[in-house]
Amino acid sequence: MSDLVNPGNEVNPANENDDEIEVEEPEAVPVATAPAQDRQTVRKEQRRQLLRDPSFIIGFSIVLLWILCAVFPGLLTTRSPDVGVTLADGTFLARSSPGADAWFGTDGIGRDVFSRVIYGARSVLTTAPVAAALAVAAGAFLGLLMGYFRGWVDEVISRISEAFLSLPVVLLAIMVLVVFGSSNLVIILTVAGLFTPVVARTVRSAVLAEAQLDYVTSAKLRGEPSWFVMSREILPNITNILVVEFTVRVAYAIFTIATLAFLGFTGDALRADWGNDIANTYTLIQAGQWWPTIFPSLAIAALVIGVNLIADSLDKALKS
Repeated sequence: MSDLVNPGNEVNPANENDDEIEVEEPEAVPVATAPAQDRQTVRKEQRRQLLRDPSFIIGFSIVLLWILCAVFPGLLTTRSPDVGVTLADGTFLARSSPGADAWFGTDGIGRDVFSRVIYGARSVLTTAPVAAALAVAAGAFLGLLMGYFRGWVDEVISRISEAFLSLPVVLLAIMVLVVFGSSNLVIILTVAGLFTPVVARTVRSAVLAEAQLDYVTSAKLRGEPSWFVMSREILPNITNILVVEFTVRVAYAIFTIATLAFLGFTGDALRADWGNDIANTYTLIQAGQWWPTIFPSLAIAALVIGVNLIADSLDKALKS
């Protein structure tokens, strides 16, 4: 009977030693590898999207130009911003309109407006980004506390933040500068303090949303301390919001610092500074001498537009 079933009494190798058959199992992949690779892929795609975005390219080019002006002003102009322009034939150029001898003209005491615009970028770009970075750091810390712990911690910090937000920004800054002086350090800390409550509220909203997700619940169930959950779990997932918030705060800081300089609260009124130059020359517009005021104003506008273009592009890329 067995011969009929298996002619020639052949042994089926597939049925021999069934217990010894080894099944090759798929190679185990570390749990953290896939999410890390996913994040890397997303970041690469975001970078590609930014580099293809005309708004980002234009904004980055504008900001880079002003950074070069602030760091290497001597590459763009050989004239001093503090000394009147005297031509080779001894002619002193005072209140000269824009032309070949002075591209942006000269102000009331003969100083080259183009040189002052170039050198004026330094005072803004050495204070505004630092103030914005401090505001984002402090706001992120407070926002994490408010959104994670909630309860009385959220109530106390929120009420204090609302009290600061109810006051006009420039008025509060003037009060601080009158009391503590107008050094660069005081200006930076003042502007950072003014923007911290706004950043804290934005971060708080993001943390409230993240705190409801499963990965935060899992970290709590594992017994992770609060500082670990906030810094290692939640903070990396709101980094995109902090990046966009930083660029937005830089634009606001530029406006605020230029306004304080215009009002005379940023130290030496004779140094090359866009706000100072506008304050010293805007009355000459009625006499037809518009160039000492218009060009520093255009410089502020161009820098703020460049920063805003970068902020908008980052926001779109990080949300995609």
